[in-house]
Amino acid sequence: MIYFIKFLYSFVLPPGLFVVLLLGLTVWLWRRNRRPALTLLGVTFLLYLSMTPLVGDLLIGGLERQYDKPELLQGDVIVVLGGGASSGNPDIDGEGNMYGPAANRLLTAVRLHRQTGLPVLFSGGRVFADSGNEADIAKRQLMGLGVPESDILAENRSLNTEQNAVNTAALMKSHGLSHPILVTSAFHMPRAMIRFKDSGLAPLAYPTDFIASREILLYPAKFTPSPGAVNTAGTALKEYLGLLAARF
Repeated sequence: MIYFIKFLYSFVLPPGLFVVLLLGLTVWLWRRNRRPALTLLGVTFLLYLSMTPLVGDLLIGGLERQYDKPELLQGDVIVVLGGGASSGNPDIDGEGNMYGPAANRLLTAVRLHRQTGLPVLFSGGRVFADSGNEADIAKRQLMGLGVPESDILAENRSLNTEQNAVNTAALMKSHGLSHPILVTSAFHMPRAMIRFKDSGLAPLAYPTDFIASREILLYPAKFTPSPGAVNTAGTALKEYLGLLAARF
């Protein structure tokens, strides 16, 4: 019964509701003009596919599986890339919070710091007028998680991955660092590696914040529309487009 209710909700609420409405419009149009009805049916089907967890997992998984966790950690600094932050809202020791992907990256960096004792360099600025400054928030949270202030470098000006790489390279050089262990979401790692290599660095990739499971199983929920699946598919397509731009 639980799974039946979940299945029903996926077509009663957005985004699945829009698929149902478009199918209804297709049936209505079919009675008047079949050619545009077929076109609309095709568009509806593509829209439906983009809303399913199966397609989202396949798209994002193709990015996440390009880099594996390294067996041996070799580097002199842990570089963490931001992934968004909010401002003004309460935290335990201040204001502002990291978004989910950025928080996962931050936690991975803390664990690596405890394992290796290496300093942590967090790169990310204030992307929008109403967002938080990622590196500033990250520094406070790193200290709250037990990382000494002397082991934290905050690069708080970057607005995208290309700037992350350029500004990080400059900050590393000023501190005599040259071998970064790069921590970012697994789906973001392919593009980040290209940008960091373009900046003259040879980072060791340490992917985290995985979305798709390694083993993708098929069951009804994989074929039902969901907001999360739309976000996953959109994130993956953005990264593929970013990879294309980074290579040309």
